[in-house]
Amino acid sequence: MSDSTRSAAALLVDCLAEQGVTRIFTVPGESFLAVLDALPERPEIAVVTCRQEGGAAFMACAEGAMNAADTGRPGIAFVTRGPGATNASIGVHVAHQDSQPMILFVGDVARAMQGREGFQEIDFTAFFSPICKWAARIDVPARIPEYIARAYAVAMSGRPGPVVLALPEDMLVEQVPVSLVPRPYVTRPAQAVCPDAMQTLLGLIADAASPIAIIGGAGWNAKARTYFQQFAERIGLPVATAFRRQDAIAPDSPVYAGNLGYGPNPKLVERVRNADLVIAVGARLGEATTEGYTVPTPDHPGQILVHIHPDPEELGRVYRTDLALCCSVDEFAEAAALWEDTDIIPFDAGAEAHREWLEWATPQPSDAAMDLATCVAAMRAALPADTIICNGAGNFAGWWHRYWRYTAYPGQLAPTCGAMGYGVPAAVAAALHYPERTVVAVAGDGDFLMNGQELATAAQYGASLIVVVVDNGAYGTIRMHQEREYPGRVSGTSLVNPDFAALGAAFGGWSAKATTTEQFVAALEQAKARSGIRLIHALTDLERIAASGATISGLRARAR
Repeated sequence: MSDSTRSAAALLVDCLAEQGVTRIFTVPGESFLAVLDALPERPEIAVVTCRQEGGAAFMACAEGAMNAADTGRPGIAFVTRGPGATNASIGVHVAHQDSQPMILFVGDVARAMQGREGFQEIDFTAFFSPICKWAARIDVPARIPEYIARAYAVAMSGRPGPVVLALPEDMLVEQVPVSLVPRPYVTRPAQAVCPDAMQTLLGLIADAASPIAIIGGAGWNAKARTYFQQFAERIGLPVATAFRRQDAIAPDSPVYAGNLGYGPNPKLVERVRNADLVIAVGARLGEATTEGYTVPTPDHPGQILVHIHPDPEELGRVYRTDLALCCSVDEFAEAAALWEDTDIIPFDAGAEAHREWLEWATPQPSDAAMDLATCVAAMRAALPADTIICNGAGNFAGWWHRYWRYTAYPGQLAPTCGAMGYGVPAAVAAALHYPERTVVAVAGDGDFLMNGQELATAAQYGASLIVVVVDNGAYGTIRMHQEREYPGRVSGTSLVNPDFAALGAAFGGWSAKATTTEQFVAALEQAKARSGIRLIHALTDLERIAASGATISGLRARAR
């Protein structure tokens, strides 16, 4: 290499630094050795080496979700070709369905090998295109700044989401002129609100008898949270959060109506069903949020639907929309909060919906040895209000969705696409991103064993987090469906588990086992007084299968 040139890999790293990257997540591979070699030249970028590419991609996805609260910058992951990329695809899928900004870089075969089914070769553009916003391969080193700038713009604009860029290994070692300047940081465009549309919306609210808002999703940030809450409280508008978007509004807001999704408050579902005006802000109105596209229905007869979303392709895509506002949700929220000319008479419904939610979200006495509702209440009492709760998929999460108060923003890292194994990697990313805050990973027994190895990553980088493993010896969600459809015919859903407390200790952490509520509360008190990895193995009764109150025996009885 001459004094007037540098490697394409070094240019790539310079471009990332120019975009403000402070951390990348990776599982190293020989296909991007040149990037690994260039990274130490930019010490402002921390490199987090993970134990499996799915974990690395989940961490990048979670990083993008946390960045979405303010800067909107994507999370960054580097993986190798073939098995590495396919392992990482789960994180790309989550980022896509969760509308979170992320860029995955994939080391690829040399350009001369492409199309020959070389070692671990995959056509990454074809493979990833259905689950990301843009997939491409950088073949010309001089175009790296162009591709990086475009990747940021695509990941952050409209409906945020993932971008995948393949990097041929021979391209990365080519020399480029030192004078090639990285493109500057790409900002998120602010999409203004149409004043006429806003006036029309306020008129619809003024004429409504039973309106409700469903919020959270693409482009939601701290500004949107603050201003929309002000607007809703001023007019008494009931506000429900979309599935796993519970930190989109403060839970102590007098108009917070609770969360939609799996196992919601039946009174909230009825409130949405009977609303004459539904205002969706940021939310896509996906399957989980709408009870399988039934509440509301895509054609919603007798209801007026207003949809505010930053991406025009989402408006009218599934739901017939009576009024569509394509704009930044934070710009919309600010405009609504500051709008002065309004004839809206404040509703009583917001306060009523909030009281219904408080009743639903308050644990009731139970004779269960391990009562998860009481355990969550104990966590609320013991841990700081700005604690971040991270979870993957499974019935276990329902207790936290129902009984936890997601006070801080961001305060909830949970995949809306229902991917198992997300909680522990997300918690590692959160602990590194917010070292001053308490971070809790909540995982089921099946869920934990999909990515629990990332506790090794937590140990390596000194991440401090609490892990609660809820162990009922089954894939609980599938067992619940199994008992509903084929009562008493158990197949493929039982699990034989390790001693999770011993496993936590093996990663160098503090751990405890709890079989009763009292033991859990005592373990939690010990855990909060420590730092580093702390794991509580909570053994629960499979009979109590869901936070909604469903039981195995009850499901079987209903089937008779």
